[in-house]
Amino acid sequence: MATDAAATAHSASAGCSAMKAEFAKHAEYLNTLNDKRERLVKASRDLTMNSKKAIFQVHRISKNNKEEVLSKAENDLTVVVNQYIGKLVQEYVEAATFCRFCKTGTLLSLAEINDSLLELGDKSVEPLQINVLDYVLGVADLSGELMRLAIGRISDGEVEYAKNICAFVRDIYRELTLVVPLMDDNSEMKKKMETMLQSVVKIENACFSVHVRGSEYIPLLGSSADPDYSFFGASDFDQ
Repeated sequence: MATDAAATAHSASAGCSAMKAEFAKHAEYLNTLNDKRERLVKASRDLTMNSKKAIFQVHRISKNNKEEVLSKAENDLTVVVNQYIGKLVQEYVEAATFCRFCKTGTLLSLAEINDSLLELGDKSVEPLQINVLDYVLGVADLSGELMRLAIGRISDGEVEYAKNICAFVRDIYRELTLVVPLMDDNSEMKKKMETMLQSVVKIENACFSVHVRGSEYIPLLGSSADPDYSFFGASDFDQ
């Protein structure tokens, strides 16, 4: 009976640890989601403020201050484009490349993205096109989503899929390490590279833990009740 009691206690302890890990994962997700929301609200507020500021500048125009007023207005618009529009474009690149990977296991190219945008624009005006810098910055952000996808797949027992993700993120990181030194203003990119390396390490550690400890590690990452990523098209990827 003592043995049974010890086994029961051990099982309860393991269940408690798994539950704590599960709640910690959900807490981290909610905190990240809230942080993104706060940044979005602030960016929207700043975007509106700087746009209105440019409009108010132009309303002050007269024949005596035309060049000065327009110069200030253009500076305000530059802030809008550089700080906010660029980030929105990067978010789009991140989402588009993420969906492509989940569908085919490949990286969506800049040319493919720009070709898709041609269909959305007015044929009579210059089409919206994403530049190389915003594309590269968006691809750098992709690693975070792939890291979360890999952890989710491991929790569902799809370890080989996670290994494919790991190899894919490694390849992107390796290629970008060759590009970053060639960039003129690469301070933002350097920060993203640090984050990307952290994502690579997290995926590698998760895959390694499963390889060493086997199936006993998988319940600690989640359960069968975890979100199903098949709606991203991941089930179409040849595993």
